[in-house]
Amino acid sequence: MQPSDPVTSLVRLTPIQLSALKKLGIATILDLLYHFPSRYDEAGAEESIAGLVAGQEATIFGTIKKLETRKSWKRKVPIGEAVIEDGSGSVKVMWFHQPYIAKKFTEGMFVKAVGTVGGKDNKLYLANPHVEGADPAEAGLFSKPVAENDERQFFAVYPESRGVTSLWFRHAIDRALKSGIVDSLQDPIPAQTREKYNLPDIASALRFIHVPTDIRHAEAARKRFSFEEIFAIQVARALERASNDAQHSFSIPDAFDSAQRFLASILFKPTRAQKRAIEEICDDFNKAASSKKGTSGPMARLLEGDVGSGKTLVAAAASYATVTSRPPGRQSGTLQVAYMAPTEILAQQHFESFIEYFKDLPINIGLITGSGCKKFPSKSSPGNATTISRSQLLKWVGNGEIAMLVGTHALIQKSIQFQHLALAIVDEQHRFGTRQRRALAHKGDAAPHFLSMTATPIPRTLALTIYGDLDISVLDELPPGRAKITTAIVPAKDRLLAYEAIRSQLRQGRQAYVICPRIDEPDPEKLNAIQAKSAKAESVRLQKDVFPEFKIGLLHGAMKPKEKDEVMRAFAEGEIDLLVATSVVEVGVNVPNATSIIIEGAERFGLSQLHQLRGRVMRSSHTPFCYLFAETKSDVSLKRLRALASTQDGFKLAEADLENRGAGDLFGRSQWGVSDIGMEALKNPRLISAAREEAQGLVASHRELSSSLLTRVEKIAGELHGE
Repeated sequence: MQPSDPVTSLVRLTPIQLSALKKLGIATILDLLYHFPSRYDEAGAEESIAGLVAGQEATIFGTIKKLETRKSWKRKVPIGEAVIEDGSGSVKVMWFHQPYIAKKFTEGMFVKAVGTVGGKDNKLYLANPHVEGADPAEAGLFSKPVAENDERQFFAVYPESRGVTSLWFRHAIDRALKSGIVDSLQDPIPAQTREKYNLPDIASALRFIHVPTDIRHAEAARKRFSFEEIFAIQVARALERASNDAQHSFSIPDAFDSAQRFLASILFKPTRAQKRAIEEICDDFNKAASSKKGTSGPMARLLEGDVGSGKTLVAAAASYATVTSRPPGRQSGTLQVAYMAPTEILAQQHFESFIEYFKDLPINIGLITGSGCKKFPSKSSPGNATTISRSQLLKWVGNGEIAMLVGTHALIQKSIQFQHLALAIVDEQHRFGTRQRRALAHKGDAAPHFLSMTATPIPRTLALTIYGDLDISVLDELPPGRAKITTAIVPAKDRLLAYEAIRSQLRQGRQAYVICPRIDEPDPEKLNAIQAKSAKAESVRLQKDVFPEFKIGLLHGAMKPKEKDEVMRAFAEGEIDLLVATSVVEVGVNVPNATSIIIEGAERFGLSQLHQLRGRVMRSSHTPFCYLFAETKSDVSLKRLRALASTQDGFKLAEADLENRGAGDLFGRSQWGVSDIGMEALKNPRLISAAREEAQGLVASHRELSSSLLTRVEKIAGELHGE
């Protein structure tokens, strides 16, 4: 039996279990062994039913009986019910809005239940508890008390899916461990690295994490696997960077002087952070000029700036330095720039911005989107842009006549070829797959310098991990003149006051957003008691009952791209007064006239996402307002919202969210390809630094990677390239 063998070679699986494991990303025995517990229960630590007290978090073992489903008498809420009995008594369990759970069990089944005790006196119950089938041997009721010198026994609790419980995982993993397969595993962490950081080897760590006899062993194993994942990611990123640095690129030797001429031509003064970022970019450009052949590896840099920090100005300075430079060996023509934006309306806005920046330069600027193509300047009207055919645009880009091309995903189509593409800029690049990024980077006769920009504040540990192949520049201050936003947490009783405040803004000719957590109305049969507002229903209600005198628009992710672009265009041009939307507006809408935003169900969003959303109304000198409507009275949730209201520093909020909620909640695990245990490591800067140092040292030494590490790295590289 090999680690790469399917799980079916270890245990028999029903179709439901096969589906559940697929959902959890488990196909092989090694995948199963790397499915780590989320927590541990200690044998003998459970409560007897007779000793339960209202308000406590309880773990009980017993026999489940009297299973049924019904609807509550007053509210007609669907409920699943059962009774659990142990030797000391019985207690009712109730699943509100989840009656199907009661159908998962059979009468007389032995179970473990974990939940909060509700009710009072002799009418206690467990509300929406986690219940799973259990082995009587797990219950302290069926074993002698643990003596002081005996080994304590911990039972792993795993992330589950319908059909595979923690009990199933314990039995399956126990079989894998006893097969001896872990002793044949090659360790992806080099021995000297394990020794340096006192990390257990892979066989010991797998036993420690699944069946610990001491919780410290489990913690040591989690630390080891956290390090392993970050180390593998950093090796993949280091190899990617080494590949980048080996490519031929264009030199831009006078970049700094050109950038200074550009900054002297604009009407406002750049911030110190903008100047620093521009200098870092120019240094990258100049590295090519210092080599004997006039070439070196292209720049690979991430420009990270808070909402309104002026990333576009930095991009413009870098672009100016590029389009005022000659291709090698040429006395005429210019190097070219490609700028990719996430939406058509943002591409149009950047096209207009670059026209304003470069209107006095003798260069052509192009725009390509799914809706059509434009060129500046027009031959018949030099001060304006003109619509041109796609074929004509492609011809001018291909022969170098268009120095700067702005566009959306259309930029990476095979039909577009540049003559001397020297700089590729991608706005909000984490919205694009890396394969698309690479497609843009190979459209000329040399690898272009690459500048990625994001307005999402990213904690440093996450940035060093996810963007380990990029250098990082940070814009950590705002340009003067930007009005500070007023953020208020609005209780239900003051909702009408918030509406009136927005009405006042709309009457002054301003615009507003209302953000909802959902697109459609919730299904009462499937959701918990909290009913999140939907964008569709709220747009109808607000138009009919609250703001009938104003034009209301609707925007959500399920709309077709052309429909979204049309709504965004109408809002940007003032045809829509109030836009009801989901968080799809987090990126890609720049409407300076919008000064107010309501965020419904604010506690459902991460702090950084809330900060991004309120950034939609921080685009001008007009005083902006953000109203947070919360559906919860939880002290923890309200504390988070108060943190948002008390600061405008997106980086501080990102760090706070990472600490309090975890990076998975903050950014979405699927977006970054990092597991739960890898996410835990992001709270440990020393671990990130150590893994990064070891990975870069390994790649720099050109030592051959072990097959186990190479397998991990190739998988990560596949995700990196969107494969």
